Amino acid sequence: MFRIKTYNKISLKGLERFSREFYELSSDTTHPDAYILRSHKLYDEVIPDTLKAVARAGAGVNNIPVDDYTQKGIVVFNTPGANANAVKELVMAGMLLGSRGIIEGVAYTKSLNGMSDTTMLHKQLEAEKKRFAGRELAGKTLGVVGLGAIGSLVAEMALSMGMKVLGYDPAISVEAAWRLPSQVQKMENLQALLAKVDFVSLHVPAIEATHHLINADILKSIKPGAILLNFARESIVDPEAIVMAINANQLGLYICDFPEPCFMGNDKVIAMPHIGASTVEAEDNCAMMAANQLIDYLENGNINHSVNFPSVLMSRADGCRLTFVNHNVAGVLGDVLSVFTKHQVNVIDMVNKSQGDIAYNIIDLESEVGELMIADINAIEHVIALRLLK
Repeated sequence: MFRIKTYNKISLKGLERFSREFYELSSDTTHPDAYILRSHKLYDEVIPDTLKAVARAGAGVNNIPVDDYTQKGIVVFNTPGANANAVKELVMAGMLLGSRGIIEGVAYTKSLNGMSDTTMLHKQLEAEKKRFAGRELAGKTLGVVGLGAIGSLVAEMALSMGMKVLGYDPAISVEAAWRLPSQVQKMENLQALLAKVDFVSLHVPAIEATHHLINADILKSIKPGAILLNFARESIVDPEAIVMAINANQLGLYICDFPEPCFMGNDKVIAMPHIGASTVEAEDNCAMMAANQLIDYLENGNINHSVNFPSVLMSRADGCRLTFVNHNVAGVLGDVLSVFTKHQVNVIDMVNKSQGDIAYNIIDLESEVGELMIADINAIEHVIALRLLK
């Protein structure tokens, strides 16, 4: 029986993936095999010795001390792309809010509450509607910074709306490159993109390399009056630099999902309460994907969409499966294989992959594994975590 500790309110569609025959779900279990969570912060929590994996039902993992978990051989999963459509649609809404006088027009209409004469109301609205005239998106240029699951959907959406799309992503994967529409013009650097676009949409992860990616210096390159949208992470943008660029009439408007104190009361900032992935469908998709990842890892040792371990997938064979995590140094796998020889256990199939300082191994064995052999493997220097899957 695997014990799953749940944090936050996880979609029932995700929790239903766990068979009650093999899984026990609880928010207060003291010896969990795995966590499933959304935004709950784990930094102040003691890591249980039984913990094997953490699944974040969302893309960002800045609420998880990933390095600490890696050192203990604990796999951290996220769910990239599961909420991509929800974020894409909010980006569309943001661009429409920024290009048309929608918010101002609605506020003005509400201010006429109490006017009882229909004819006078319509006359008043007709007389004032020119104050809320805007611009159409068709024919404008959108710059997409970060061309992963969400960025590529945003690019495709903009193209379908008649926009020209420029893209910049120095770390684009082969998978993402195949997914990207061919009409997207790739830019060599961020400054060149900013100088040519009417809208900029950010879709990069919150990592050290992207901290304050949009800062005072980079904003000097932006086309005057351009609209910047940030539905990625707050740390990507320096909020003080945004206010300075707005006050200097360099930046036309900032639309984001991350309110900051310095944005309050600024008419050139539209800040939403972090609702990019707040749809029923996105929460269902993220929870189901997170659950599937945990199930495949706990039952089969397979890893897919981990932020700290390599992707390792191997079909199950008859017999016994052993997995182990080790420091990525020479000789460890050879030492483990010598233990199999010592105990006369035949290897049917195996896979070994590494990522940074960590290596992960799946080995299918022809016969059952005894406690003495497990003890011998655990005694090998640089072996961090060992699991036996029957």
